[in-house]
Amino acid sequence: MTVYAANGQARTFDFRAGDVGYVPQPWGHYIQNTGQTTLWFLAIFNSSRYADLSLNQWMALTPHELVQENLHVGRDVIDALRKEKVMVVKYPEVAYPAQSKG
Repeated sequence: MTVYAANGQARTFDFRAGDVGYVPQPWGHYIQNTGQTTLWFLAIFNSSRYADLSLNQWMALTPHELVQENLHVGRDVIDALRKEKVMVVKYPEVAYPAQSKG
């Protein structure tokens, strides 16, 4: 898991089964399964309101020049970003809100 904040602050941690991680408010986080088995991730929030923000979607909707200049990435990275949020897993019995076509 990588946690990131403003001014280029970021830390990456390797977790194993049973480990617990903490993401300070308002830091963002990114989860990647680097193992060979299924990753189960449980997020618990200390808030009465949940909001999900896709970093990929946010960067895709930000002016491309701004993203390129601040992250020092090429056009190939910009072209790979998706304006629509992609669900990681969809369960058939759950109703998902309609996605905007930004």
